[in-house]
Amino acid sequence: MMSSTGHVFYGDLRSHERVLVPFSKFIQSCKYYLRYPSGASESSKAQEILKEPTSSEEGCSSSLESCDQVYLAQVSILNAENKERCSLEILKDDIQEPTFVKGKPFSSINIWMNRAHLRSSTHYDPHHNLLCVVAGCKKVTLWPPSVSPYLYPMPVYGEASNHSSVSIEEPDYSSYSRARYMKSYSERVTLNSGDALFIPEGWYHQVDSDDLTIAINFWWKSRIMAEMLEHMDAYYLRRILSRLVDKEMNKMVQESSLHRSDVSTVCQPTDEASGSEQLTLHNQITNSNLPDKKDSPLQTLEPSTLQALYELMSLVHNSVEMVSQNEIAEPPCQDASCNPSNERKRIAADGSSLLEKDAVAKIILPLEPLELQSMLLVMVHTFPRTLEALVLNMLGPIGAEILTRKFDEMDQQATKEQQSEFYKTFYSVFDDQYAAMDALLNGKELFSFQVFQSVLDQYIGVHVNRPK
Repeated sequence: MMSSTGHVFYGDLRSHERVLVPFSKFIQSCKYYLRYPSGASESSKAQEILKEPTSSEEGCSSSLESCDQVYLAQVSILNAENKERCSLEILKDDIQEPTFVKGKPFSSINIWMNRAHLRSSTHYDPHHNLLCVVAGCKKVTLWPPSVSPYLYPMPVYGEASNHSSVSIEEPDYSSYSRARYMKSYSERVTLNSGDALFIPEGWYHQVDSDDLTIAINFWWKSRIMAEMLEHMDAYYLRRILSRLVDKEMNKMVQESSLHRSDVSTVCQPTDEASGSEQLTLHNQITNSNLPDKKDSPLQTLEPSTLQALYELMSLVHNSVEMVSQNEIAEPPCQDASCNPSNERKRIAADGSSLLEKDAVAKIILPLEPLELQSMLLVMVHTFPRTLEALVLNMLGPIGAEILTRKFDEMDQQATKEQQSEFYKTFYSVFDDQYAAMDALLNGKELFSFQVFQSVLDQYIGVHVNRPK
């Protein structure tokens, strides 16, 4: 294998090529390097050895420039999965099978050898692996499969799907921001002559080899993969993806910021209906001289819940004001892309924090379930049109997910009769109750799809658009 990127062998097949070098010539270049490790003239002699013309059966690539960049990599001594002839099968009788792998049905046994310092890219293998160093030294960095999102695996449909796409020499953190954390989850092992390392299936590893290092590795199928029946593959794939999506959804909700930005400005009324509701709310919050203050449903709310209610009201009325101004300034847009809900979908799918883009979600997330329930009931009785606008027009994907999770938590603290009464009262606000349910379900499904996109991108390296 000859690298076009110096001493680093990246997984992308475009960064290296297979070249035909007679084993005897490769060994001769190694001997020269041992004799003159720092001699430039002798190094050039080693290069000339590799460049010497050979017969057609033992041809050597004319493009070979430096034997420092040549790696005797994964050359088969035994290959049970491929019926092709093994190049170095003659060495099989010289290898003593380690006790650790006695009786294993090997998929393959391979030899690895380099003349000068080399580095392999970060990758995982679909087999259990026992890496045995015969001579020299290898430094292996390991990551568990769960760290896959920080390593940015190459697309699953590509030739190098088991490799990381992050540059080892110069990581581009602007493009691969999660890669900043990869070192925190790694473990480094040094293997000298006679040492062996077990690398389980699916574990990422990156290998640095010192000058003139020789290794043998044994690959065999894990018990799970060996016994998994093919007709179950599709089912297990769906189960695994579902588990990853659920895990990511819970992580996003749990790790979301619980801090809400303070809303101190008073929004001016924009139309007769919404403006009167907002002014009524603001007056009852700030004016202590109102005669009906003690009888107002608002007074049943905790101060923090009251503040959250005011923030929600402000969001709705600000949105109404913006829509009203746009309607005056511009003619109605007939294209679907002008729909605010479509804009929310586009923005929320750009990979940044969904919570930061959903102001409603940020407000309701810190509220205890029963606090939120009390606030919603106050809105039902006092500001019904604002509640309707909030659910139908302002609730983003993660907002819908958080609101329904809060509903589930409310249900756990209530009897069946109390649950039924709350939902009957809540949905009575809407002229079309099914439209409200659809808004919540559509939002939840959109959030789930956005997380699904993130899971595919992080763990599999696949980018998908939502089907229309």
